[in-house]
Amino acid sequence: MKFNSEIPYGAYWSTPFAKWQGSLAALNSVEFAAWVAKNELNNRAIDPSVFDYGVLGTSVPQKHSFYGLPWLTGLMGAESVGGPTIGQACATGARILLNATQEIQSGLASCSLVVATDRCSNGPHLYYPNPRGPGGTGAHEDWVLDNFSCDPLGKHAMLDTAENVAKKSGITTEQQHEVVLRRQEQYQMATKDDNAFQKRYMTLPFEVPTPNYKRTATTLNGDEGLIISSADKLAELRPVKPDGSVTFGGQTHPADGNAALVLASPEKAQSLSKDPSIRIRVLGFGAARVELAHMPAATVPAAQQALANAGLDIKQMDAVKSHNPFAVNDIYFANEMGIDVNQMNNYGSSLIWGHPQAPTGLRSIIEMIEELVVRGGGYGLFEGCAAGDTAMAVVIQVDNRS
Repeated sequence: MKFNSEIPYGAYWSTPFAKWQGSLAALNSVEFAAWVAKNELNNRAIDPSVFDYGVLGTSVPQKHSFYGLPWLTGLMGAESVGGPTIGQACATGARILLNATQEIQSGLASCSLVVATDRCSNGPHLYYPNPRGPGGTGAHEDWVLDNFSCDPLGKHAMLDTAENVAKKSGITTEQQHEVVLRRQEQYQMATKDDNAFQKRYMTLPFEVPTPNYKRTATTLNGDEGLIISSADKLAELRPVKPDGSVTFGGQTHPADGNAALVLASPEKAQSLSKDPSIRIRVLGFGAARVELAHMPAATVPAAQQALANAGLDIKQMDAVKSHNPFAVNDIYFANEMGIDVNQMNNYGSSLIWGHPQAPTGLRSIIEMIEELVVRGGGYGLFEGCAAGDTAMAVVIQVDNRS
């Protein structure tokens, strides 16, 4: 299927990601995303009035987030822009890109702002009243921690889904640690020469505002709170579960941050592009769900659907990026798709810089775009799993408009 939408080159951004309870923990994620978007659009000389649609992706409720996208666009100076607020856990970034693509494809919009934001830190503690309960007592949950540790359908934790896939596929702890070390090397590609690659899409140094946005609370020179491992340190780690294979070193960490991009008709995309000769096209999407408690496995059918939608083969992909909450994800995907696990995720991935859920995939897609630009163009595939044993995938092409 041919989609009539493009991403203007350079019309996208991400904040640094901060490990939870770090420098971004005091900021309402929706207000923060609006503040960042306003500044980044101004830096690119893009007037918010150009947008006729917007979509907000978020998965952790914040105060007043009931008002969603219209609140965000109002804060950033685009008072006439409406649109939905969507959440699909860590696949939210790909899902909201699909939503914006469909809106433009249908002719209902010509230029959309796609924003993903979350703050795992200080997630809400919710109480659900039940007057008919014993003593009138209701139910309660910690939105972030309780849902990490229990899928209500199978009563299992996220970790169990990785263990199930690892056991079925014979993936060892040693293989997982090898991938962790490789992903660290790839992340260092983005931070060398004073974060040269990251500065292609990220404002660095990044001034973190106070909660009232009147002063600077601190300054980040890059992602915050990363844990850099060595082969020796990883070898000392024991699996989290007594009969498992996944260690703390073989999985990611919760984080805070936001990311966004502009999606538009070809004509508008060219006019908003930092380099009009570069064309970035969305070619295909995929979505899938697999058997209960096997979340990492869902990325394979999602990717296959996205590739079929784009009319392409995995061997034609010049860049592959993933949301990899566990190293197991990448090993399983590479084995099933017949690609080299060491060539996936150049310049970074959520295994290293963390995952604030909704913006995780969107940052990966942005990095994939820049990787393709650096290499002179080509095809890229992003895939990522999400809660409920689901996954989303996107195929993108970067080429020369002439």
